[in-house]
Amino acid sequence: METNQKFSIKKLVTQLAWDAPYSTQDLAALGLRPTHAARLAESGWLKRLGRGVYQVPNGKLDRDKTIAFLASQVSGLHVGGKTALAWRGTRQNLAVTERLILWGHKNGRLPVWFTKTFHSIYQTTKIFDDTLPPDYGLAPLPAGHPKLMVSVPERALLELFSDTGKLQSLEETMNLAESVRNLRPDVLEMLLSHTTRIKVVRQAKALAENLDLPWLDLAHKHSQRLGSERRWIAVTRDKRILTLKK
Repeated sequence: METNQKFSIKKLVTQLAWDAPYSTQDLAALGLRPTHAARLAESGWLKRLGRGVYQVPNGKLDRDKTIAFLASQVSGLHVGGKTALAWRGTRQNLAVTERLILWGHKNGRLPVWFTKTFHSIYQTTKIFDDTLPPDYGLAPLPAGHPKLMVSVPERALLELFSDTGKLQSLEETMNLAESVRNLRPDVLEMLLSHTTRIKVVRQAKALAENLDLPWLDLAHKHSQRLGSERRWIAVTRDKRILTLKK
């Protein structure tokens, strides 16, 4: 059976990596039409993961390649918050199964085929205003996948503050904030100057005061910039009251 006049199915499959997903567009670039891909999945030459997504049968998806694949389809998708800090060398508790914290601009859910393979959470909480370049504070790991964006420590810390009380305990946030070293003042200033979420700047100020962190002046400056004199109060998932004042 031929996929087209140039090469056979066997030759096509040998060109595919065993640890990566492929979209119908990826397969089309190799000469395989979507209808042919569906037929190959029915006959066992390909494995259908979800709508328009395939992999080589019996292959094991690589985490980084798979996230990079999703990033090509979901605007702004990147590794953020606690996961980004851990990947960049700052972690506290070691979990048996790592939970991936992914951020993006597009509302929706991660594909079921992805969440079945990787324990993950996706969110689109808007922290920064629209004038901040969307890729500011995002970069691949030094030896990582070149298309997999990971928040730099300054951005990851602000994302962590946004998650506190929702996905993240206050205690671990404090421990992580105290452990992050060598934050770049110019990068943190840039991010804080575009931060619109009051909870984030108030928490930055509160923790910097409590832990005597070197970037307290920056946090205080932007806490004064946002909001009224009213206190910001929330109940965390572990039933602790989080009170943040200007």
